[in-house]
Amino acid sequence: MIIGIDTSLGTAVAAIARDGEILAEEQSSNPLGHAEVIGDLLRRATTAAPAPTHVAIGMGPGPFTGLRVGIATARVYALGRGVPLVAVPSHDGVALGVLLADALTGTETGRFAVVTDARRREFAYSVYDGLDDDGLPVRVTEAALSPRDDLDARLEEHGARRYDATSVSAAMIALAAARALDADRTLAGPEPLYLRSPDVVAAHAPKRVS
Repeated sequence: MIIGIDTSLGTAVAAIARDGEILAEEQSSNPLGHAEVIGDLLRRATTAAPAPTHVAIGMGPGPFTGLRVGIATARVYALGRGVPLVAVPSHDGVALGVLLADALTGTETGRFAVVTDARRREFAYSVYDGLDDDGLPVRVTEAALSPRDDLDARLEEHGARRYDATSVSAAMIALAAARALDADRTLAGPEPLYLRSPDVVAAHAPKRVS
């Protein structure tokens, strides 16, 4: 049993079996208010998986505050349960969902870019090209930021069609983690993919105490 959590776009929590069967999936589309809803979503999702073996967490790219809420929750929950935490790029979860949906309908996916709103008139994007032998999306480029007006030209350089994501499926985050575990692979490091520094900075240097 794997619990998946993502707060890069809204708040999503899911529980899946190791073979990919979705046992529960809960989501709030509100891009804010992660801390207010994640506890309730986690409580409802874990009813279907009372004894998880792993916790999968989407590492972004995403806003600083939203990612911190999800990652902190996942770390605390995994620690409390005594189970490993598996980090997954959030765009990998979106890409996996796109590729599996196309496979079910026999659609030729081709090279595409997962695009998410990074605010400040910028988009975050990652380019993918099919599934590899482990059933995981082939990442052609790492996540990067682009000004809105430049994005289409950059994707054209990569020969990638654009896929705008407005949500991230926690079930796909968990499934990507399951496939990575089966293949003994690491998809992401322990640090969040913020792509830019947080908005909050120190106003001035600390005062000297004498």
